[in-house]
Amino acid sequence: MLKINSIKIVLFIFTSVVFISCQSKKQTDVGALQIDSTAVSTREAIKKIERIKILDNIKVGSYFQFMDSVVNRYDSLVPYVLSEHLLVRNNPWIIDTLANTDYYRMMARDSFVYDQKQMIVLPKGSELIVPDSITACRILEDFSTTEIDVNIPEYKLRIFQDSILLHTFPVRVGQYRERYLKFGDRVTDLRTKTGKGTIVRHAKHPDFYNPVDGKRFYVTRRDDGKTTMMPQIPWIETEINNVRNGQMIHPTTNPKTLGKAYSNGCIGLGEADAWIVYYYAPLGTKLKIRYDLETYDEGMVISVLRDVYHIAEND
Repeated sequence: MLKINSIKIVLFIFTSVVFISCQSKKQTDVGALQIDSTAVSTREAIKKIERIKILDNIKVGSYFQFMDSVVNRYDSLVPYVLSEHLLVRNNPWIIDTLANTDYYRMMARDSFVYDQKQMIVLPKGSELIVPDSITACRILEDFSTTEIDVNIPEYKLRIFQDSILLHTFPVRVGQYRERYLKFGDRVTDLRTKTGKGTIVRHAKHPDFYNPVDGKRFYVTRRDDGKTTMMPQIPWIETEINNVRNGQMIHPTTNPKTLGKAYSNGCIGLGEADAWIVYYYAPLGTKLKIRYDLETYDEGMVISVLRDVYHIAEND
């Protein structure tokens, strides 16, 4: 009996140490949890809720509502702060499934999708795995060391984790011009602003307005000439140099514009890529937007980019 109690004490101490090292832990006593009025150890509690079976097909249109309900239900049963980002990163198949709702990926499979919100992304019978405390802390540490890097003249967005490159995506950036925008009611410099900052908001159910005339729209004309409903993909709001200037990271329904200075200042991504970036960019994620004309490899200049904003000419 003494040996068994000693093992329990060691497990309790080990678990507590893991929580202390996790910056995003809950500020509560995590030595024990209570489920169905029965006091059980943290490890046992997590085992009880390790797998969540999905009882009905979940479509894109109700996906965020469903995920919020899961997080709200199970957050109090785990000793860390459960979030949608944390849960999905522990179930990476969800990111793949969401990315595959991309209109152009579906068309490559000879499947025309008029309303992406009607697509099933969490099939009935599939399961979500709630991370144990050690895995949760590892994912939270990954979040804290992630940085999104955008180089404007290169038209590239990169995701780094601890200086390790994880993903590279083509983007479109702001135009080199000034234009009157109804949003703001003034002539606006459309160039994408550079600087350092963070991710400050997610628009999970974005409304779509033409920034020039302020009119709302619901459908989009695709590169292939077909018309569809606007897809539901989160938009990401940035804060650059302590200023929220409305500069968003968001999907475009016209990937032919990627690799161009085409937007009204926002950073545009392909639909599939936008889902991936979203799940690597929880609130507080570090962000750097730069304008580097020279690219390097092992300390050597390997290319000189076109000066899309004519900055060098104006120096």
